[in-house]
Amino acid sequence: MRYNIQGVIIINAKILEKISAVTAEEQRILTGEQQIDRSLYMDGSRDVISGDKLLKPGEIITVRPHTRFIAFPEHSHDYVEMVYMCTGETRHVVNGAELVLQTGELLMLGQNARQSIAPAQKGDVAVNFIVRPAFFSGTLPFLGEEDTPLRRFIVSCLTGENEGGYLLFHVADILPIQNLIENLIYTLTEKIPNRRGILQSTMGLLFAQLLNHTDALQFESRSQNAVLSVLRYIEEYYQNGSLSLIAEELHYELPYLSRMIRQATGKNYKELLQEKRLSQAAWLLKNTEKKVDEISFCVGYENVSYFHRLFAQRFGCSPKKYRDCK
Repeated sequence: MRYNIQGVIIINAKILEKISAVTAEEQRILTGEQQIDRSLYMDGSRDVISGDKLLKPGEIITVRPHTRFIAFPEHSHDYVEMVYMCTGETRHVVNGAELVLQTGELLMLGQNARQSIAPAQKGDVAVNFIVRPAFFSGTLPFLGEEDTPLRRFIVSCLTGENEGGYLLFHVADILPIQNLIENLIYTLTEKIPNRRGILQSTMGLLFAQLLNHTDALQFESRSQNAVLSVLRYIEEYYQNGSLSLIAEELHYELPYLSRMIRQATGKNYKELLQEKRLSQAAWLLKNTEKKVDEISFCVGYENVSYFHRLFAQRFGCSPKKYRDCK
């Protein structure tokens, strides 16, 4: 790992040298090709980049340098794409929004997101991770047991279940995330043994770190960012949080914010708050020696009998039986 003049973390020099070399495709562009060779990326006249063109048979994840010196017209992908900016910058239009990806930043695209890319110069070195959705099944166990609304919302976006959207992570200054992305690139480019298991565990750890830094996340739309703010608020203030307070802070009318939450998550604020409280209670039962009534108070329920009833409805057993099964 090393730093640029501005102190921004960039990728290891040896890896950077390898992925910044001019490719045969780029050499053809430099000597006169005026547009991308569609046969390298697409089938027929469809403007969908095909994973079958970029992945070898049996592969479900690979990495390749982003092709420079030429514009990519609007397209989508039949896989999840992660674009990591090693050094320099690239300019994208995704679903009509203009994005500038800077050194150390990570852009994740769902399968139906519409993207075009302006020409990059020699010093603008990015890599594209091409990931089939099936790959993510091996990453989720690394995210821990607590199933919170925030975790579920972000994971659905990370794994491409929210197919048409994008996530932009401003994480250039977060060292663990930079190290994990570098490990992914190294494992894929060096073809090391047992790499599928290593890649899935590394991606799982990367997702866990990204979940810890949702403050660095830029969503596709203002409404998605508002929902993310509500979910963050629930994470922090689940004991006594109020939707009216967060609505005032976000400058939204309460009914309008309620509708956005329902549209984005399928649940209302009260249901999401209850999910967080009960998941936190389950975590405390498994990981602490606190008494059940104490846990009830800790997660925001003064009525212990009501807490017992809600917990049994959610987990199918009493809090005591849940703890005894650990």
